[in-house]
Amino acid sequence: MTRRGVALVVVGMLLVAGCSANGSDGRVLDVSAAASLSKTFTAIADEFERQHDGVDVRLSFDGSSTLANQIRQGAPADVFASADQRNMSKLGELAVDPEIFATNTLVIVTAPGNPKNVRSLADLTKPGITTVVCQVAQPCGAATDTVVRRTGITIDAVSEEQSVSAVLTKVATGQADAGVVYVTDARAAGDQVTTVNDPAFATVVNDYPIAVIADADDHELASQFRDLVLGEDGRRILRDAGFGVP
Repeated sequence: MTRRGVALVVVGMLLVAGCSANGSDGRVLDVSAAASLSKTFTAIADEFERQHDGVDVRLSFDGSSTLANQIRQGAPADVFASADQRNMSKLGELAVDPEIFATNTLVIVTAPGNPKNVRSLADLTKPGITTVVCQVAQPCGAATDTVVRRTGITIDAVSEEQSVSAVLTKVATGQADAGVVYVTDARAAGDQVTTVNDPAFATVVNDYPIAVIADADDHELASQFRDLVLGEDGRRILRDAGFGVP
């Protein structure tokens, strides 16, 4: 055997050993989920891996519109969880039997202690208050736009972000006085922000659908993940995070 042949054999043995050391049999499940699901789906993925020895759940979080476009363009995804039905619908037949697993509503977040004394949606129009929102293409932005149109209140946002987590970050880091995010994101942020509700938000509810992707590498494994989200364990995790559960 040539030195090159020996080297390839050694490399192969090392790779096998590495996989064994990691306790993985090579089964990877790619899950794309809305940014507002970061905390809950990380917990659900941990539970799934605990129940499925040797499986690695690879999570991708971003705005639902961004993820849907990536999946349509061929990005690896076995399961997709969207923050609204509109972006799930973009996938057409690529999304197999979407099912609603959670609901969410909006809320205002401000710097801790609410130094600008924001008390309602209308206060976001006051001079000297900088506000960030999501892009309308994203579910959080579409929901914000619906609330704004229904109330007749115009928010002159200083920026429109690609995901709800980006809005939250700008407020938590002092780059903006206020932002419109989901109730669940505000809860997850804890004392990094102060939460301000407005009755108008209750009229706009986002439904979160989940679906197996038609060309998933392992349909059975992807279906099992979807079932975990829809089942009692998934519902408990989602409920504890503040999501509404159908």
